[in-house]
Amino acid sequence: MIRTRVTEILGIEHPVIQGGMQWVGRAELTSAVANAGALGFITALTQPTPEDLAKEIARCRDLTDRVFGVNLTFLPAVNPPPYADYLAVVVDAGIPVVETAGRSPEPFMPELKKAGIQVIHKCTSVAHALNAERLGVDMVSVDGFECAGHPGESDVPSLVLVPAAASALTIPVIASGGFADGRGLAAALALGAEAVNMGTRFVATKEAPVHDRVKEHLVASSENDTRLIMRELRNSWRVSANSVSTEVNKRLAGGADFAGVRELVVGTRGRTVFESGDIEAGVWSAGLVQGLVKDIPSVAELIERLVREAEEALVAHASRVTV
Repeated sequence: MIRTRVTEILGIEHPVIQGGMQWVGRAELTSAVANAGALGFITALTQPTPEDLAKEIARCRDLTDRVFGVNLTFLPAVNPPPYADYLAVVVDAGIPVVETAGRSPEPFMPELKKAGIQVIHKCTSVAHALNAERLGVDMVSVDGFECAGHPGESDVPSLVLVPAAASALTIPVIASGGFADGRGLAAALALGAEAVNMGTRFVATKEAPVHDRVKEHLVASSENDTRLIMRELRNSWRVSANSVSTEVNKRLAGGADFAGVRELVVGTRGRTVFESGDIEAGVWSAGLVQGLVKDIPSVAELIERLVREAEEALVAHASRVTV
């Protein structure tokens, strides 16, 4: 068994986290991760209203008696979601850990800390991580350039970002972006991280609430089958390579602004992909790590295998190296 500050603080068995994923972080996946001894997150904004989030939390508690958390992503928007209302649901439900992402969690930190909630903030640079530490978050999840979704604009991969963050911070660092198996977990620990955060790998599990064709597409894809879109707008987004992502990049390269691609990148189209299995229905997040996804196991099988492989890799490495 691998124990770190992350497992001790959060009360989980394994240093493995299923991060919040839009349209995917639902009760069936989150509870399966919790039941396997890791930490799963319900994605708050996947639920249309705070009331729906309360129902999803209750549904998850019907499926597990173990620790799980809620992801709150603060989006840049003219008419933002009612974050305070979502947070009130989280506090009222007694959720012990929240993963924050997007914009700074600073406006919500007093309420989170008053409620005794452990806060993990997702960062894409050491500077962002240091600022989060100053704000009082308990841990940071650092997203390397390989990650699905939004990797920031610094283009620093996990092999550099994770040890840089671990050296600069005193709070625990969670490695995110490029992790799918036990070799990755062992490497993350060697780099100074105290857990790994996985998204794409968890999509290709039996319990993930997405269409089987999406899971099969991940298995069939290689590390070369993602695209970075929205770079011209400084809102880089790593997605699966398809005709829609190609069209987004074509329009932006031709001088289009956000209005010119809005109808292609709207989130509801990504939801259609996950629900219908139509890979070409919209843009949807996928990381380079899809090149390491070779099967569709249950969550329990995946986590057991990942931890076993990590332990074997650490022992094997020690036996091969002379100091």
